[in-house]
Amino acid sequence: MAGADLDLVVRARRAVVGGRERPAVVGVRDGRIVMVGDGDDLPAAARTVELGEDEVLLPGLVDTHVHVNEPGRTEWEGFASATRAAAAGGVTTIVDMPLNSLPPTVTVDALREKQAAARDQVWVDVAFWGGAVPAHLGDLAALHEAGVMGFKCFLADSGVEEFPALDPETFARAAAETARLRTLLVVHAEDHATLAAAVADPPSTDYAGFLASRPPEAELVAIRRVVEEARRTGGRMHVLHLSAADAVPVLRTARAGGVDVTAETCPHYLAVAAEDVPVGGTEFKCCPPIREQDNQDRLWQALVDGDIDLVVTDHSPSTADLKHLDTGDFGTAWGGISSLQLGLPTVWTEARRRGVPLTSVVRWMATAPADRVGLTTKGRIQVGADADLVVLAPDEEWEVDVTALHHRNPVCAYAGRRLSGRVRRTWLHGIPVDPEGPARGRLLERGRA
Repeated sequence: MAGADLDLVVRARRAVVGGRERPAVVGVRDGRIVMVGDGDDLPAAARTVELGEDEVLLPGLVDTHVHVNEPGRTEWEGFASATRAAAAGGVTTIVDMPLNSLPPTVTVDALREKQAAARDQVWVDVAFWGGAVPAHLGDLAALHEAGVMGFKCFLADSGVEEFPALDPETFARAAAETARLRTLLVVHAEDHATLAAAVADPPSTDYAGFLASRPPEAELVAIRRVVEEARRTGGRMHVLHLSAADAVPVLRTARAGGVDVTAETCPHYLAVAAEDVPVGGTEFKCCPPIREQDNQDRLWQALVDGDIDLVVTDHSPSTADLKHLDTGDFGTAWGGISSLQLGLPTVWTEARRRGVPLTSVVRWMATAPADRVGLTTKGRIQVGADADLVVLAPDEEWEVDVTALHHRNPVCAYAGRRLSGRVRRTWLHGIPVDPEGPARGRLLERGRA
């Protein structure tokens, strides 16, 4: 094709295209990829960018598990800070979780309030989950029609009183309704009763005590329930932030039997082990918890084997005071790890150490999340896809300075950590993302922008 009418051409000696690494020339018009060449021909365009020998062109990552917290708890994180952090970390699409904002996204009115808060201050594209809570199961159909990507629920305490967990009866009702709507039900899979039975002494500054209070059995029991409901209803289920490798065989067996269930894990479970957490290190507290090194090794094997489908951050920030860094008390500190800007280099650093190729990381963090939520023009470099592109220098090493991140609060489990892989440039719809420039992100709804 004649290329004179292209807006942008990017030539890369190395690009992740179609699941493999190869030279590529990518042509963009009107925010979409309209050509992917082999790297030899360079068509005319309004702007041409040639990547350096140390750079790789990637599709923009898709993070389907982000807590932005605006409106209501914007001091924890807001759309402006979160989406700037996302772009700086190579993430060009996020899906915002329905809790930790006030109001939570459990009605159409609450969704519209959240969209109004986000509009005109997002530097990447943003979609939204709805919430499934006991008092609002009757709102699921309306939220689905309003364009949420699916529904989030808890099988244990969420940590905020306005987003209560589902008991077995209400979970069964939510599973039946989401199956009827043919939408995705994504589940915080820890069993409330198992957790209640596990707590002998309240956790304090000892991480081992906190870890004992969130045993892997809680995940195993809950995931069995998820599988049972997916099988009973024929619905689509997704297990959030899997930390217990013991549950992998349950997922493997279910899928072999035709159950539509997928699972994600997160950078902190893949790069940090319980043995690394210091006394009083509440910046490492999250639920489910970071487990032991042997468990981490098995999570990596499950990813490589295809038993875990995708990797997303579960970016769950808070203000520094809620982390109780002064007392180091794991029992009272907020549980959540702030990592939206750091997910790609964190996972790539550990993947490279283990001999896992960059193509696998891109599949787990871009293509697979996009596919699971139905964002089929995201997370890939191919004709017809959105021109969301990222330049990564995979060999560049750097040390995490939390004060230099775009996250609203400088509290991070990766402070001082040495990582490989620096994001040097991000395009959204073929336009460079400038954190000091205009916010060009779009609000996405299921099936449409």
